[in-house]
Amino acid sequence: MPPYFTRERFGRPQFFAALLLFAFACQCVWLVHAELSGQAAMEAHEAIRIGEGWKQWHGRGIAGAPFSEPGIAADKDPLVASGSFDPERSPLLYLTSAAPLFGWPRDLNQEWAVYWRWLPRLPFLACGLFLGASLWYVARRLCGNSGGMIALTLYCFSPAFIQASAAWHTEPQITVAWGAFGTIFTAVAVAHTLYAPREVVLWNWRRIVLLGISLAIAVGSEFPFVVLIPMALAFLLYVAPVRRQAGLVIWIAASVVSAGMLFAFYFFHPHAFAGSMSHAVFWGATGRGFMVWGVYKQVLVQMGRACPAFVWILPLTLAVYAMWPRTRYFGNTGPLLVGFLLLALGVAHPHLEGAGFFLAAVPFLFVFTSGVLADLMETHQRMLVTACVIGLLVADVVHTVWKLLEVPRG
Repeated sequence: MPPYFTRERFGRPQFFAALLLFAFACQCVWLVHAELSGQAAMEAHEAIRIGEGWKQWHGRGIAGAPFSEPGIAADKDPLVASGSFDPERSPLLYLTSAAPLFGWPRDLNQEWAVYWRWLPRLPFLACGLFLGASLWYVARRLCGNSGGMIALTLYCFSPAFIQASAAWHTEPQITVAWGAFGTIFTAVAVAHTLYAPREVVLWNWRRIVLLGISLAIAVGSEFPFVVLIPMALAFLLYVAPVRRQAGLVIWIAASVVSAGMLFAFYFFHPHAFAGSMSHAVFWGATGRGFMVWGVYKQVLVQMGRACPAFVWILPLTLAVYAMWPRTRYFGNTGPLLVGFLLLALGVAHPHLEGAGFFLAAVPFLFVFTSGVLADLMETHQRMLVTACVIGLLVADVVHTVWKLLEVPRG
């Protein structure tokens, strides 16, 4: 058996990637510290999320199916009424928030909040790190070491992903972004394995389970992300056109796995699951948003929040992609199409799930921009291009860190 800890697996690229992810974790921890050290009262949506998860972990019902009185001294969210079902998500986020508090020996009251309020942020910080590692792995496989480092640097100093991973005055939508990214690129990876002359379904069972888990995380976090199911099938059939029947079987198997996991989020309570599914809004899209110019301005604002460097990088890479045929291959085109489709779905969903689509689109755009920039860095002007890219990344890092230091306490 070959050794696992080799230079190929743990070399210089992995070391720098680990440093960037450590910097990302430090920024998230600083943001959480700035909020909790201000002794601000817990926000209503966070109190309800933790309270509902606490309820389900202790066998007092299913989180959000239906809602009950949160077990925390905080103002109730006026949009959540006792006895109603959550139409936007499964119990996954509630369970994730309350999981670190499962063994807490006392009641979750404000008197002891200073000791436990940071614990519910840990799972979402872990999701942020996992998404960053997944992004680096995919970008490196598609674009090489330089592309992987560009994508990971943009991600690790993205204000939107730092905020989402720290759950700082926002819903922790990092889970849906991770699930969406994992779904698409796991489907692509599974499709590539279909070219190998082996028993398809049995040999791919690990990737099938991984695809099902990714789908379950995305759809369980926000029901409208059920659109990822046909998107995954489209990639399976496109990437492996010679074995479409096998791709269809794999897609069905992964869908069954994801449905089973979604049922597991309800702790296999059929009545709660049926009630939640009957109230779930899987498609709340509307075309009215495409006719309002202010919506497109809001999209630009969201992209600027997600990555300040997008102001320069995204138009540049789109222009290069349009003019230079060398960049128009699947590794760039696939992420670009998925990113723009998720942005369009964000415009079509004006409520909470719209923000989830915007956030989920950004990692795909990171892969696209890093791929085009990596191609430019292989031209005869590589020295100039590399200097410009490094300068832009350094400016982006400095801007994000400076804004982070200006965050008020509380």
